[in-house]
Amino acid sequence: MKIRTLIFIICCTLIVSIKASNDKRYDAIHSGTPWFDQNNREVNAHGACIVKEGNKYYLFGEYKSDTANVFTGFSCYSSTDLMNWKFERIVLPVQTTGLMGPNRVGERVKVMKCPITGEFVMYMHSDNLLYKDPNIAYATCKTINGVYQFVGPLLFEGKPIHKWDMGTFQDTDGKGYLLIHHGFIYELSGDYKSVKRLVINQKQGGEAPAIFKSKGIYYWLSSNLSSWEKNDNMYLTATSLEGPWTFRANFAPEGSLTWNSQTTFVLPVANKKDTVWMFMGDRWSFPRQGSAATYVWQPVRIDTGKVFLPDYLENWTLDVSTATFQETRLDVKSVFGSITAQKSNWVAENHQLKSNEKDASLTFTFIGTKVGVKALTNNKGGYARITIFEGKKKIVLTAVVDLYSKNEAHSQVFVSPTLEKGSYMLKVEALGEHPAWTDKSKTIYGSTDNFVVLEDVYVFK
Repeated sequence: MKIRTLIFIICCTLIVSIKASNDKRYDAIHSGTPWFDQNNREVNAHGACIVKEGNKYYLFGEYKSDTANVFTGFSCYSSTDLMNWKFERIVLPVQTTGLMGPNRVGERVKVMKCPITGEFVMYMHSDNLLYKDPNIAYATCKTINGVYQFVGPLLFEGKPIHKWDMGTFQDTDGKGYLLIHHGFIYELSGDYKSVKRLVINQKQGGEAPAIFKSKGIYYWLSSNLSSWEKNDNMYLTATSLEGPWTFRANFAPEGSLTWNSQTTFVLPVANKKDTVWMFMGDRWSFPRQGSAATYVWQPVRIDTGKVFLPDYLENWTLDVSTATFQETRLDVKSVFGSITAQKSNWVAENHQLKSNEKDASLTFTFIGTKVGVKALTNNKGGYARITIFEGKKKIVLTAVVDLYSKNEAHSQVFVSPTLEKGSYMLKVEALGEHPAWTDKSKTIYGSTDNFVVLEDVYVFK
């Protein structure tokens, strides 16, 4: 009897373990939509990078808030497939004093593993709230997802580097490099904890630098200067980091504003035969940086020394075992006609429902496991809150979506993770707010109104 009971317990444990390991809440990368972790909270990791360690990918980014552009910590998430992300921890919390203390800015976090020491070194841009005290600083940790110990400024010739937008690049020979806006490349010391030399200052390029290398050619991606507004990002090429670097062109179609994103990192996903390069871009949203900013991840196409993001893939998969990707076609059914809430605050026209009134809301009921929302984004778009209820009262998850874009687009703005099959209610609420900000020159950016324009709500079959 005891043996049978033990066998039963072991079998149940194995079944539960297998079910847990196969619990995939996402089966595609959904660019431009909020992503949710294992706790149904938004993945909050901006200005990010990804480091592979063992069979896992670790995403590091700025853990933003909606209240102020102030450092609240750097986050770490892990994944085995680049689609389903587990929140690990805040790996660098706000320090009590100093460069990463209260009321400071912390941006562009990047992590590399030093091949000589085996230590993980984290780099960041530190600044005051007026962006008048820029420093490149660093922290270290023995484990990739542990709490990093802040050290201080990264030194070159005994002095701090007073720069802001930054990136990192690790070459195939293990050497590490620091990239700085407007064309600076620094080679790091063997332990990655100081700068060995200035490789080049070629006075080209812009903000948000990222470099990757394919078949002996280096590609340097960067953004133009337009505050948090999107722009057509550009790239240069060279056969050596020391140059000469040649300006090429935009790497996404002109006017697409790099598919409404800004470069942050390029991740190689490789096996013994092939490599897929994944472009990682940010869709910044101000002031709701924590809840409404999203990510644009796209496969990079490379052909005879040229790089392209020719088409915007809203939904796509990247097989990390075979280093292959493909666009995903969604099998969905529209429930847009099954509105149960009052429409008095909404205007129906051109197969759209739109409102710019604060607290105007619509609800949709559905039975299934997954739901998506399509909306119009343009220069009058505002913020909307999307909430999924189990039944009509229990909140399963909630997110804020940003419906502003400089160029008008008909976009997928929300895709839920896979839920347990059941009866749900989806609520869309206009917040009566919109993204807007100014830069140092007091130029005004962002939306001019608070419109929420819904075009479809669909349930996955």
